[in-house]
Amino acid sequence: MNQKTNLTTPDQNSDRLARTQNSANINASHHIIDELSDVDDEPTLAGVQLSLSGYLEAVKFAINDVFDHEVWIQAELRAVNSKGGHYYFELAEKDNDGNIIASTRATLWRYQASKVINKFTHKTGKPLLAGLAVLIKGLANFHPQYGFSINVSDIDPTYTLGALALAYNAMLKRLHDKGLTTLNKALPTPFDIRHVIVIAPERAAGLGDFRVEADRLAQTGACEFYYHHATFQGNHAPSQIRTTITHAIDEFYANHAHHADLLVIIRGGGAVGDLGYLNDEELATLVAKSPMPVWVGIGHERDKVLLDEVAHTCFDTPSKVILAIENHLIAMVALTKNAMATINDVSGTHIHHTKEQSHLAMKSIHHKASQTQKLAKKDSDFLLSSLSSHAKYRTHTLSSNISDLLSRQHKTAHKHIKHARQDVIHILSQHKTLLPHLSALRDEICHLQRMILVQHPAHTLTNGYALIHQNGGIISSSHAIKQGEIDIEFHDGRIKAVIK
Repeated sequence: MNQKTNLTTPDQNSDRLARTQNSANINASHHIIDELSDVDDEPTLAGVQLSLSGYLEAVKFAINDVFDHEVWIQAELRAVNSKGGHYYFELAEKDNDGNIIASTRATLWRYQASKVINKFTHKTGKPLLAGLAVLIKGLANFHPQYGFSINVSDIDPTYTLGALALAYNAMLKRLHDKGLTTLNKALPTPFDIRHVIVIAPERAAGLGDFRVEADRLAQTGACEFYYHHATFQGNHAPSQIRTTITHAIDEFYANHAHHADLLVIIRGGGAVGDLGYLNDEELATLVAKSPMPVWVGIGHERDKVLLDEVAHTCFDTPSKVILAIENHLIAMVALTKNAMATINDVSGTHIHHTKEQSHLAMKSIHHKASQTQKLAKKDSDFLLSSLSSHAKYRTHTLSSNISDLLSRQHKTAHKHIKHARQDVIHILSQHKTLLPHLSALRDEICHLQRMILVQHPAHTLTNGYALIHQNGGIISSSHAIKQGEIDIEFHDGRIKAVIK
């Protein structure tokens, strides 16, 4: 029985061999640890044979011995994943050429994650995203099976803010050097805002606030709005916004053969941390080169994004954007009313002045015509009287002397008669000369009468003007009109109205 008790199976022999080897590995690991612990002597591991687990246990000990405290580490987030409340990071360091020269894994455990993540988001206004430069507080962790990683206990948001600011300023400088920060601002504000393209997230709270007033303006016919939607969150947000803007501009031009009056980009209601997605250089370039003024209302009061830097006008909220559009339209209407009032005043003054000039011209024409007729009649009467007197004198002289002078003066009489006839012909010729002059005066009078008729208020009314009568007189100024009934005279009749 004792012999049977001492017998062992092959499996038992294998287990015993494994335990023996593990014991040897542990002893070897302790030997390596002793070597590493002796900082005064050079470690000598040459010739030592260890299992992988034993060797990695020794490495773990060495790491834990040297890095037994937390340190601050600068790195770039290559990847960020979250599962079960834990955060898993891929960290990297790059050289000046962008080549990765170091990389490792890091873990932020659930019991610390909420506090660290919330602090970072609140301070930076951004979520933890791939591509961010971070300063993490961590403890080295090495596991023989899972390898090396860093246990993260804190992330300094101020370091990331500094890196973000540097990146933001670099993009802004490039835009400025290309003249893009002032390009859209140089476009004139449209006098009449009739067509507005709106780019916004589909269900943004700010869009709802915007549409309350926009729909009211649209119902009055004062303005038309063309809505296009894009996401403003996530790494793909900038490219989607660019695509939406380009499509909206092209579609409007294809349908109207001209550009819209205004391009509005609004957000509102989203997380503050999502603002960072809008700091995209390509998106800012597209906005700067827009053929129409771009008004933005991203929904933030403290921090600017690149869109604010290049847009024609920026506002804190979408509500302020639509309010500015409404105020612009109100100002345009007031300006138009003032211009119409000025036109009416000038027209009234001109009509009154023309009537006075016409009246004076008619009086002058009548006076000149009367004087001319009087002078012509006087000249004619004088000539006829003179001719008659001369003829009578000649006849009387000849009659009294006809007896004794008939023979002697026969030739003389004929001569005098001939002269008299010539005088009559001359006088008649003068009379005929006066007749065309009188006819020319008559034509001039008719011409002046026609000019008076052309400038008469009745003719002016046919050109679209109207006369306002009140209390028997014509109103030529808005200050002269009083409350009560008025008559508005058009070229084809009158209508009554009441001023309240």
